[in-house]
Formats: sequence, structure tokens, C-alpha cells
Amino acid sequence: MLNKVPQVTLIFWLIKIAATTLGETAGDALSMSLDLGYILSSAIFFLLFAFFVSLQIKAKQYHPYLYWLTIITTTTLGTTIADFVDRSLGIGYFGGSLLLLTLLLCSLAIWYYSDRSLSVQNIRSTKTEMFYWVTIMFSQTLGTALGDWVADTQGLGYLYSAIIFGSMLLLLTLGYFWTKISHTFLFWSAFILTRPLGAVLGDFLDKPISHGGLDLSRFGASFVLIVLMFIFIFISTRASKANT
Repeated sequence: MLNKVPQVTLIFWLIKIAATTLGETAGDALSMSLDLGYILSSAIFFLLFAFFVSLQIKAKQYHPYLYWLTIITTTTLGTTIADFVDRSLGIGYFGGSLLLLTLLLCSLAIWYYSDRSLSVQNIRSTKTEMFYWVTIMFSQTLGTALGDWVADTQGLGYLYSAIIFGSMLLLLTLGYFWTKISHTFLFWSAFILTRPLGAVLGDFLDKPISHGGLDLSRFGASFVLIVLMFIFIFISTRASKANT
């Protein structure tokens, strides 16, 4: 079985940030704009996630559009699940973040105990890929709760929160190039942090102006983000083919 995940390049991170931002706007579009609520929206997104992740696991090699469609379903599902945990269960953003962080760390620990590696450069077996997607699911859900906690509970607002998370990603980038810190550790740290960045960017786009947002249409913003993602994917695919 060939490696089934994309190479980690600059365009990978651009697509990931666009996907996490889309997860926030699309998740809110279903649960809030269409007023379906968190439970029903989560059920819909879970079915989509189950469908795409089953196709992804059955595939024998990396298919860029299938992979990123699966990522999108994890971001939208993560948004509605996190909102349900934080708001409907009444444990708040901080409590939700702690709960989801615990689940994420447990997923990483079990994966490491099973494979003795957390590297994403060797996703070649069904078992490893299942660990990979479970970990991603927890990281996407945690990111939503963490972004809301920083922006809302701590009162920093969406734009300042985006600057904070963006700065943290910049520090990780410097660590990648200028230190000997484990690249696997840096990857998962960056992967997790792109989600709260996307969450606050998504809220910045569609929340009311009175709440610090731009008050754009959730459906319109989601459509633009989808188009942007597919442009990036197309460019990445063409570049990969040109190098082979």
C-alpha cells in the first residue's frame, strides 16, 4: 500500500487553514443559519464523515480530492460537536477544551503504543490510518473549543485571536527550520493549532459586526473557501505531477 496522505508543504498548510475555516462557516451554516441545531447537524456531518473516511481507508493510494473532502467533514463535524459539548452540555469552552485535549492525548498515546511512531510519512496500513483519522477528528473538535475559549471567554476577539494562533504557528515554523525539535511533534502541534486559527477566522468572517465579525453570509463564505481550497489542491496536484 502506498503512502495515503499528502506531502507536508506550504500549500498543504494553506489548504488545511482554508479547510478549518470552512469547517467553522459550514458547520455554523447548518446548525445556526438553517437552525438544525447541534445534534442533528452533527448527525448529518457524521454520516458524511463516515462515508468519505470509509472511501479513504479503502483506497490503495493517495487521492487528493478524496483526502481533503474527508478533512472537510472532520472540520464541520468537529465544529458542531464542540459547540454541543461546550454550549448544550453546559461545561463551557474551557471544560470542553480540557475534555477534548484529554481525548486527543489518549488517541496519540494509544497510537504510539501500538505503532511506536506517530509519523504521518508512513500511513500505509489500515490500522495506522484509522488512528490517523481518529486523532484528526479529536484535534479538529478541540480546535473549535479552544478557539472559542480564547476569542469569547478570554474576550480577545476573533482578529486578535487569529493573530495569536498565527504567531504560534510561526514559532513552530521557526522551530522546524532552526531547531532539532522532533518534526513529528511540530507537525501535530501545527496541525492542532490550525484548527483554532480556522475557527476564529471563520467566526471573524460570519459573526455580526457588533460582535467583532464582518457579518458575511455563512453560505457565501463557505462557497468561496471551497473554491479556494480546490484551486490550491489543483495547483498542488499539478506541481506534484510536474516533479514526477
